[in-house]
Amino acid sequence: MALTTLGLALASFMQVLDTTIANVSLPAISGNLGGSANQATWVITSFAVSTAIALPLTGWLTRHFGERKLFMWSTLAFVFASFLCGIAHSMGLLVVARALQGFVAGPMYPVTQALLLSIYPPAKRGQAIALLAMVTVVAPIAGPILGGWITDNYSWEWIFFINIPIGIFASTVVGRQLKGRPERLEKPKMDYVGLATLVVGVGALQVLLDLGNDEDWFASTMIVSLAVVSAIALSVFVIWELTDKDPIVNLRLFRHRNFRSGTIAMTVAYGAFFSVGILVPLWLQRNLGYTAIWAGFATAPIGILPVILTPFVGKYANRFDLRILASFAFIAMSLTSFARSHFNLDVDFPHVALVQLFQGLGVALFFMPVLQILLSDLEPHEIAAGSGLATFVRTLGGSFAASLTTYAWSERGAVHHAHMTERVSTLDPTAMEAVAQYGGGDLQRGAAVLEKMISNQAAQLGFNEIFHLLGIIFIGVILFVWLAKPPFGAKTGGAPAGGGH
Repeated sequence: MALTTLGLALASFMQVLDTTIANVSLPAISGNLGGSANQATWVITSFAVSTAIALPLTGWLTRHFGERKLFMWSTLAFVFASFLCGIAHSMGLLVVARALQGFVAGPMYPVTQALLLSIYPPAKRGQAIALLAMVTVVAPIAGPILGGWITDNYSWEWIFFINIPIGIFASTVVGRQLKGRPERLEKPKMDYVGLATLVVGVGALQVLLDLGNDEDWFASTMIVSLAVVSAIALSVFVIWELTDKDPIVNLRLFRHRNFRSGTIAMTVAYGAFFSVGILVPLWLQRNLGYTAIWAGFATAPIGILPVILTPFVGKYANRFDLRILASFAFIAMSLTSFARSHFNLDVDFPHVALVQLFQGLGVALFFMPVLQILLSDLEPHEIAAGSGLATFVRTLGGSFAASLTTYAWSERGAVHHAHMTERVSTLDPTAMEAVAQYGGGDLQRGAAVLEKMISNQAAQLGFNEIFHLLGIIFIGVILFVWLAKPPFGAKTGGAPAGGGH
């Protein structure tokens, strides 16, 4: 069991790591392959779009091929796609390889979760979920730091080549260890309408979210067109999947109360958590002048407490009501958001790192209880599909949050900038004299210095407002957690077992 757990954890770590590892290497990649900065962002976008499309297909693929085979083949396909990424000699080929990598990565996390739950007895399933939760938190933090180190010391190709030995090991070990495992296989018909509307709807939505800020949102004809296409395709998709006899994505899983409320809580909280993960490094680099690697070091302490506490959370969590643990998590994450809402441009490294460290307490108590709550009232054969569907909704929530947060920060900064500059009049000799002093007597240089100061202060005020709102959102999520009903143990043979009280 230990070897299987190691193989599953490594595969999951590799897959989650690759969502962020390329981010800091984009300048090196675009320089090496002769691509523009905009083309380089498609290295990230193509992966995200393909993963979002593939995630909800997990249930159909599991019914058709079985969890063990799906894990093995998707992991090996991920290795092959990583190799293609590493040998790509043009930006176009790299984007295509990343799209393939993202698509085969889609089922890996949900299937890993389903396999982990199946090899542990009900009493220890909390530990299995806690292990995956730790991977989910640590891998995205490690990604930029590891990616930056590999790019600086070796070359960007190795951020993809390192997946090859890890993936082969994970696939081989899990395949051998779980050989002969009984599986419930079916031959579901291919739901072509569901698949087509899913690909078009989710693909258009993900591209819209990724490019919205650069294209000035609905001032762009392309963004409006993508929004219309996505809305129509997803509406048809939902209606079709709820009425079709053999849907490719089983939306009827939302009939389960705990799955429904747990997925909403997970999506909203993950969106807010994802916003923190995007805003803090951006703020450190843009407004405090940190390098990418030092921004990584300042944010990394968020992973310390989850690594230390996760084994204990997994072992002892089911002795408590999981809703109480999740509520504590959201209170901790809310407090850290409110703390950041009081940051200023003079805040030092230890202060930033300490708040990140304390947020880790919330993260340690967040993923495992909420994951266990949302999976608790699914039948055993529904777990892979439910995990895929919940991860899909959570991923889309993260994409929405990323786009909305960066847009809101930019907009609020612009509003504060306008308010501040209103007070500086070129017709006021006293004001102009003060401006000239900033430039050592040179009015033009002084105006440039003042403009930079005002921009920084405006961005800081926008940052503070967004974190105040995130603090309120984390408190609000507690409501959804308490809509779930115990017991929260795993089901065996259709009956509830174990559980939170």
